[in-house]
Amino acid sequence: MSIFDIFHKPKQLRDRYAIALDIGTEFVKALIFRVEPRRGIVVGVGRQRQRLQDMHGGGVTDIHGVIANARRALDEAKLMAGLLPEQVIIGIAGELVKGTTTTIRYVRPNPTATISFEELRDIIARVQRRAFDRARSVLAWETGQSEIDVRLVNAAVVDVRIDGYKVTNPLGFQGKEVLVGVFNAFAPIVHLGALQTIAENLDLDLLSITAEPYAVARCTGESESQEFSGIFVDVGGGTTDIAVVRAGGVEGTKMFALGGRAFTKRVGTVLGLNFQEAEDLKLQYASGELPVKRAEDVRRALEADLQVWYSGVELTLGEFTTVDLLPSRILLCGGGSALPDISTLLRTAKWSRKLPFARKPAVHFIRPTDVAAIEDKTGLLTNPWDITPMALANVAIDLVGEETVVDTILTKVVGALRQ
Repeated sequence: MSIFDIFHKPKQLRDRYAIALDIGTEFVKALIFRVEPRRGIVVGVGRQRQRLQDMHGGGVTDIHGVIANARRALDEAKLMAGLLPEQVIIGIAGELVKGTTTTIRYVRPNPTATISFEELRDIIARVQRRAFDRARSVLAWETGQSEIDVRLVNAAVVDVRIDGYKVTNPLGFQGKEVLVGVFNAFAPIVHLGALQTIAENLDLDLLSITAEPYAVARCTGESESQEFSGIFVDVGGGTTDIAVVRAGGVEGTKMFALGGRAFTKRVGTVLGLNFQEAEDLKLQYASGELPVKRAEDVRRALEADLQVWYSGVELTLGEFTTVDLLPSRILLCGGGSALPDISTLLRTAKWSRKLPFARKPAVHFIRPTDVAAIEDKTGLLTNPWDITPMALANVAIDLVGEETVVDTILTKVVGALRQ
């Protein structure tokens, strides 16, 4: 079987309504939205807490438990929206979801000839083969399984240049050197299969599965600009997802298994509380509702784990070896980012000299209102944990738009490689 067997051109939306389903470690979050020209209108919101045994590190560990939770979240959103669409876009996360931009520099034998469809297709095919070989090698090394079954999750052309000149449609241009960058996200089949099973059991038609850090990196209006650069850090319940965007293109996405659930467990262990008591205390601490003495107890309990988390961020950024200069802007989201210590730690950090920052990075939060293409009619999307499902809805908007020439070619290449 080819790596592209379950990847297909995303289906077009029917009836202009769809569901964004964010299956997180702590919560399942569901949005029902209507797609209009270049924007999505959220008309229903649902949220259901997961049990401890349902998820681990961003991956599904109890499919039936997650299905039950997703049903409750969907019922809540359906009650609000007055309808339940048939189609769904689902986010995927976890340590073994790998996203990177692979770039090919191709020197043309005849620079005066115009670039043809066939020539561009061949260049993109080279990119895709190289990307798969790299992803399989990385996952094999990390898991110790040489025959790990890898599948493509996302594929998007993020950069096309001719002799250093950036273009959106290279057909018809002349030039000597063509540079094409394609972002690809890969995941083990076991993760993708679990999400497909969940969609089937919910009687939903799967529009697309999307790597969550990629969706978050594309969700703000300014991130579409060719001048925009930034580091997106999504602190979830089980993982921290990081995406680096440079000059409007996603350089890569990486994740490590440390998030809000680990912080809750630490508070419980240090202060002698069960998980739910520790979770409630952590949330009160994050919202500034605790007395000074109790807040200091929580801060001290979290201190060691937060330093480990920060080390994880540093190590992860160090893995972006293809980036000459890291963006000097960090954008935070996710439920775990509500802890005040997270932003304080990043703002006061003495970053490793090995990280290629031009200057100390500024830290900002992504607000729901920053997801420019998504309008919330419910008034309920106000928190850092709402960004990811809104980002998934934002990706779905693109599914109803016209494909660019290079995206059309990418689709054809992926289709051919499936044969």
